[in-house]
Amino acid sequence: MASLAQHEERERERMCQLFDEASERCRTAPMEGVSFSPEDLDSAVESTDIDTDIGSLIKGTVFMTTSNGAYVDIQSKSTAFLPLDEACLLDVNHIEEAGIRAGLVEEFMIIDENPGDETLILSLQAIQQDLAWERCRQLQAEDVVVTGKVIGGNKGGVVALVEGLKGFVPFSQVSSKSTAEELLDKELPLKFVEVDEEQGRLVLSNRKAMADSQAQLGIGSVVLGTVESLKPYGAFIDIGGINGLLHVSQISHDRVADISTVLQPGDTLKVMILSHDRERGRVSLSTKKLEPTPGDMIRNPKLVFEKADEMAQIFRQRIAQAEAMARADMLRFQPESGLTLSSEGILGPLSSDTPSEGSGEGQTTDE
Repeated sequence: MASLAQHEERERERMCQLFDEASERCRTAPMEGVSFSPEDLDSAVESTDIDTDIGSLIKGTVFMTTSNGAYVDIQSKSTAFLPLDEACLLDVNHIEEAGIRAGLVEEFMIIDENPGDETLILSLQAIQQDLAWERCRQLQAEDVVVTGKVIGGNKGGVVALVEGLKGFVPFSQVSSKSTAEELLDKELPLKFVEVDEEQGRLVLSNRKAMADSQAQLGIGSVVLGTVESLKPYGAFIDIGGINGLLHVSQISHDRVADISTVLQPGDTLKVMILSHDRERGRVSLSTKKLEPTPGDMIRNPKLVFEKADEMAQIFRQRIAQAEAMARADMLRFQPESGLTLSSEGILGPLSSDTPSEGSGEGQTTDE
């Protein structure tokens, strides 16, 4: 038995030697009609290698993730690694929180090279940062209102996250008297004041954004709001950074004994602008005017919100008709205007025999 085992072992060794010799011949001996040496192979790899200069963009595929980052196949002889802090603009605790998973194909920027093992250091954050600054410049040029989440602050103002970038909102540009602690984690409407990528300066204004928002709050407009808090006399509704009061008498045509049976903090609802005192910064709201039938806000609020735009249009038409009638009544007895109301209800030239009466201002009549 021992002799048989020894024979089998010697046979395996011989076969392994033959295999190694054959492999070496295949590697070094030229094929018929083909002249290709190991040196040619190295040269071919060098000639097809990609640009790995610092600052270059390179396409790669993530093939392994770790707690510190991800390894990326960039079709090069160089190893490439994406560190956790270069995975995205936001602060994340794990690479997968940035959406980085094995199999992800993405364009990366080469930002460094490890001198020890020549590993290329990649970044997605650098690319995203360039795009974010470009987006902010575009939004500033368009003079639009954006939303930023407050993530910190100091004695001078608060820091808000906009397009993934950290921007500064001085307290002089915050419309409310709130402190940094009170504003933390809240979303604010903002407009761009300064966008300077070279200096890393992104300055924003909540006051300018609020001024724009308030200018759009026309009487009869329907806006989307969120219930902030409940009081015995009504509910305070956040309508895009502006707090409006939905008085208990304006919730429904039916009597509302307990507001909490109809509304709760955090509820999203459609409300109509009933009045807007810009000087005092007060906005009065109504859902009562949006009810298709009295009591719908209590029994079927979903129907009220579905019909909100339609009911608001009816309300605006009634207001317009009332204003037109009021103006017509005054113009009928206002010779200074040079106009009068004909029998058909159309304003026309004032006749010489029209009696003269005192003048007056137009008035707005509510429903």
